[in-house]
Amino acid sequence: MSEPGLLMVMTGPSGAGKSSLVRRAQRSLPELEFSVSCTTRPVRRGEQDGIDYFFIDPDEFARRRDAGEFLEHATVHGNSYGTPAAYVARRVEAGAVVILDIDVQGAAQVRATGVDASFLFVLPPSFEVLEQRLRGRATDSEEVIVGRLAVARSEMAEAPLFDHQLVNDDLERATGELLAVIDRERGRRVRAEPAP
Repeated sequence: MSEPGLLMVMTGPSGAGKSSLVRRAQRSLPELEFSVSCTTRPVRRGEQDGIDYFFIDPDEFARRRDAGEFLEHATVHGNSYGTPAAYVARRVEAGAVVILDIDVQGAAQVRATGVDASFLFVLPPSFEVLEQRLRGRATDSEEVIVGRLAVARSEMAEAPLFDHQLVNDDLERATGELLAVIDRERGRRVRAEPAP
């Protein structure tokens, strides 16, 4: 019997290392994938529809939102983003482990839908380490860094509401922990399935 699929909602502050964790875990678990979101923002050079995002116009986004077709949605810098429920359901049904890398508000929206999902919060080893990581990127202005740190502090207060909390202090160890969480969650779903 093949392994069941899984929807995992992953949240954590910017700089916690969520993308690095998932990329490392994909080496051991090729069926691990990020969900593809719908967006109203223009296509950027090198992006492909259906791979990077599903690019749709604002009217179509509003129609889908109003029809309840998104697990979660948000507007960021004037553009709308949403996770299509039907797409996620198809990928999970096919056996994929689908990761939604979203903020705490998005996670709350997904939780409110009642969809079968595992909720994971990725934490930095400390707030000081998080600040070092954000400054070490050397890509953001001081104003942006200060803003990210303020958001991170409020987000980290929400961590106890999640099924699992993972401290990304060592990438290799944390990757092993992520894979173990996925394994446990998939096992739990096998046991929960009624016998035919």
